[in-house]
Amino acid sequence: MRWLRRRDGYTLIEILIVVMIIGILLAIAVPSFFNASERARANACRANLRQIQAAKEQWAIVNRRPGTATPGWAQLVPQFLQQQPQCPSGGTYTLRNVQTRPTCSIGGNHSY
Repeated sequence: MRWLRRRDGYTLIEILIVVMIIGILLAIAVPSFFNASERARANACRANLRQIQAAKEQWAIVNRRPGTATPGWAQLVPQFLQQQPQCPSGGTYTLRNVQTRPTCSIGGNHSY
C-alpha cells in the first residue's frame, strides 16, 4: 500500500532544472535589452544632430550667412528649434559652422 501513496509537490531536481532554464533565458534576454536601449539612444542622438543641422541651414538662408558662419544656440532657439536638444545618453552637442555637421561629445554611434 505504501507504493500506491500519491506524491505531492516537486522534487529538488525538478525545481533546479526550472531555475536553470529561467537563468539561461535571462542570460540571453538581458544583454539584448541593454543593447536595444543603447541603439535607441544613439538613434535619438543622430536624429537630434540632423535636426540641428537643418536648423543651422535654415538660419543661414534666412539671415543670408555664408557656410563658414557659426550660429549660437540663441540664434537657433526658439526660431528654428523649439528647444535646445539634449543627448539622451548625456553627451553635449557642438554646433560648428553651417558647412560642418554638428557633433556629439560621446561620438561613435552618436554621429551621422
